Amino acid sequence: MNENLQAVATGRCLSVLDLAQELIRLPSRGGIDDYGPVLGVLEGWLTSQGLSHRRLHDDTGALVGLVVEVVGGRPGPWWALDACMDTAPFGDERAWSFPPTAGDVVDGWLRGRGAADSKLAAAMFCHIAADLQARAADLHGGLAVLLDVDEHTGGFGGARAYLADPQAARPAGVMIGYPGLEDLVVGGRGLWRAVVSVHAPSGHSGSSRTAVGAISRAAHLVRLLEAAELPGGGGDGNQGFPLPPKLSVIAFHGGQGFSVTPDLCELNIDVRTTPAFDADDAETLVRKTVAELDAELPAPRPTGINPVASWPPFRLDTHEQPAAALLNAAVAEGLTVRAKTAGPSNIGNLLAGKGIPATAGFGLAYGGLHGIDERARLAELPQVYAVYHRAVLDLLQAL
Repeated sequence: MNENLQAVATGRCLSVLDLAQELIRLPSRGGIDDYGPVLGVLEGWLTSQGLSHRRLHDDTGALVGLVVEVVGGRPGPWWALDACMDTAPFGDERAWSFPPTAGDVVDGWLRGRGAADSKLAAAMFCHIAADLQARAADLHGGLAVLLDVDEHTGGFGGARAYLADPQAARPAGVMIGYPGLEDLVVGGRGLWRAVVSVHAPSGHSGSSRTAVGAISRAAHLVRLLEAAELPGGGGDGNQGFPLPPKLSVIAFHGGQGFSVTPDLCELNIDVRTTPAFDADDAETLVRKTVAELDAELPAPRPTGINPVASWPPFRLDTHEQPAAALLNAAVAEGLTVRAKTAGPSNIGNLLAGKGIPATAGFGLAYGGLHGIDERARLAELPQVYAVYHRAVLDLLQAL
């Protein structure tokens, strides 16, 4: 394919920017704002371009996303581009140097919540879909653009609804438009999470009775968990996976006021998993450690463990699709992009659990992600646009 896609992208960038600015000016914080207005803007634009699209709802009927579809004229696999339309909260708005919904451009940076994650990517992907619509008859399979509005909640309802939608073709792979110019995320650690309930007799804090309270028992459990041995990182001992597993106690809840020794303390446990230390290994380790606590410091009720989430780790080789298409397209557009396995989990883990390969984390350079003064640098927008455009074309033209 010898097309000058960067020239095409340059011609589209002003329209991409206009759409992204309109989206940023409409707050769509995950779990806080109404998503109807921001999706309505996209629906109006998609309708103007003659692009087929429909809203996605979860089992309760809640709006969780929008899917755009370009149907190729020849048989072949479907591929998907994915960008979230909900955002992180604003946080302390007084700490921002500009309004979180500014949507303006200053010194080459698009500013506002969602500029980096991921309204600019959503605008870009919609334009790429419009570009492909004009040549759909010659394409194999099809392209779906998923615009998720249940991502920052951690529910990933848009992705789940898309995969469960009987009208949607199952994608052969997904490219997620998270930001970051230097890396293409081709993998990520998985996770296993649980709420651990530590019990003890309650009583008055001034009582002369000596008893180990729930908070003290829970603190001892934290020490035991932090001392637990996990496999080392990298090498054959971790099946070649470049990151080690990690266990964190991320919440500690118990007690109220000053006069009562509580009978319950709850811990939130987050374990990041790898192929050599999976969810079963994580649960086994936590249960073994809890049994050690109950043996050392007995209580009237055994410590409870309530698993709440589990995703597998994933990692694509650089020759696997869609990673290969994006990496090759980056080279063709003059960018040096490294394949990276990320520590945090992402939608790629959810997709991996469904047997669907995914990439993430290639996009524009950014600042303030999930923090104050979120922004995205526009200088490389033509190149990034051309990379995704080229990658999708390569996949849809392959026999």
